[in-house]
Amino acid sequence: MSYMKTLADRPSPEREMIPRTLLWGMLALALSALAITTFAVVTDHPHSGTPLTGTVVAERELILEGKSAQAVTVYDTDGTLLADLPHGGFITVIQNAIQRARTVARVEGNPPIKIVKYDNGRLVAEDPVSGASIELYAFGGDNKAAVERLLDQQ
Repeated sequence: MSYMKTLADRPSPEREMIPRTLLWGMLALALSALAITTFAVVTDHPHSGTPLTGTVVAERELILEGKSAQAVTVYDTDGTLLADLPHGGFITVIQNAIQRARTVARVEGNPPIKIVKYDNGRLVAEDPVSGASIELYAFGGDNKAAVERLLDQQ
C-alpha cells in the first residue's frame, strides 16, 4: 500500500487556500494605496471627486418616520402629513440611512432633516443632528424626482 498518500504527505490546507503570489499582490496593492495617499497629503494635492459647492435654491425641513422595512411617513415640521408611503422606495432608503447615522451618533427622538437643492443640480439630504449628509442626485433621475416632489409639495 505504498501508493497511498498519508496525511503527512499532503500539503496543508492553509497553503492551498491562498497562493503566495496572491498574498504578495495584496501587499503590493495596500502599499501602493498608502504611497499614493501619502503623496497626496504631503504635496497638498487638491481633492477630486468631491461635490462642487453651490448656492442654495430650495430648502425644506421634513420629518421621516419609518413604520416598517418598507413603509415611511413624511411630515412637515408643523406636523402636517405630506405623504404616507406603504412602499416608500428611495424615501425609505433615505430614512433608514438617517436612522442608522442617528443610532451611531446616539441621537434621541426624531428631529427634522433638511432637503437642500443647489443651483448646480446637487440635491442633498442633511441631518444637522448627526452630521449625516446624503448626495441624492447620484442615485438616478427617478430617485431624485421622488425627493424633489417632497421638496416642492405644499
